[in-house]
Amino acid sequence: MDDLTSRPVPDALAPPDERTSLRERWSGWIGGGWIFALLILLVLVFSLLRPAQFASPYNLSMLAINAAIFLVLSLGQTFVIVAGGIDLSVGSVLVFSSILSAQVMLALSGAPADTYGTTNAGWGVILIGAVTALASGAAWGAVNGLLVTFARIPPLIVTLGTLGMALGAAQILTNGLDVRALPDLLVNVIGGGSIAHIPVLVLIAVIAAVLAAILLHLTRFGLRTFAVGSNTEASRRAGIPVRGQIIKVYALSGLSAGLGAIMSTARFSTTTIGGHAMDNLTVISAVVLGGTSLFGGIGSIAGTVVGVLIPIVLLNGFVILGIPPFWQTVTMGAVLILAVWIDQLKRRARDRG
Repeated sequence: MDDLTSRPVPDALAPPDERTSLRERWSGWIGGGWIFALLILLVLVFSLLRPAQFASPYNLSMLAINAAIFLVLSLGQTFVIVAGGIDLSVGSVLVFSSILSAQVMLALSGAPADTYGTTNAGWGVILIGAVTALASGAAWGAVNGLLVTFARIPPLIVTLGTLGMALGAAQILTNGLDVRALPDLLVNVIGGGSIAHIPVLVLIAVIAAVLAAILLHLTRFGLRTFAVGSNTEASRRAGIPVRGQIIKVYALSGLSAGLGAIMSTARFSTTTIGGHAMDNLTVISAVVLGGTSLFGGIGSIAGTVVGVLIPIVLLNGFVILGIPPFWQTVTMGAVLILAVWIDQLKRRARDRG
């Protein structure tokens, strides 16, 4: 996972022949249509078990809204993992950014710090709050990138450390209490509004996904991200500023957490200090399930979109079936292990091909 460690570029997955093992054939299928088929299977199972609840328009709308926030977080994570890194801090960075943004909006609205409910702050205040969240997230991401590149600390350790730092800093800012006063326009127009019957939060996530897909697959920035993740030393020799590229992808991950912070506060009408402990687990599982390799150099935004829906549908189905919350946590851990195992099988198949 160390982005400064050189590794050979994996060979393309060759068509299976008589010597290809069953495991290799199966792992080659995973990450393509198999993941989409799994998603369809989950939807069918829950629809058959609880048709009135799961397949209702209201529940499907809630599914899309819940997936929107995780999708935004997963977009930045995709860039980081494609570049050969990992970011465990996204949930805590979201919390810190939402706290800082909410405090700025509350102060600009002129309301007391202990205000509960909504304020009449206008779009100008909301814009400043949004910029605050985005800048805060990007700053945390840049710190991650700087520590990974210049201090040469493994990404796992760096982002585990900033996970605790960002969450602790958020609690220090508020003495552990959520900010419960947000602009009415933010809550009702962005958090609860819709355009052509499509929730605004979903539209934001779709736009972000389209922009991320263009950036990753159609620009020099995306090409460099794939190159760094495939072979760091070869990228350096080719003239790619490896350190700068890594810092940028971590900053992008932080930026996505900042956007997620605005969406989360709008959705829940409050900051949620204790509500994002499992976000990193869900996001990493979704990205890897979507076909992005933990070893770097391989991934797609389209795969991430499908990968995000799998844990979201699972958790939603569990709630409808009345399965206790702790089983949901167990399942998410199992999904992460499954995702990593699938990634291992795919990598072995590529190496043997």
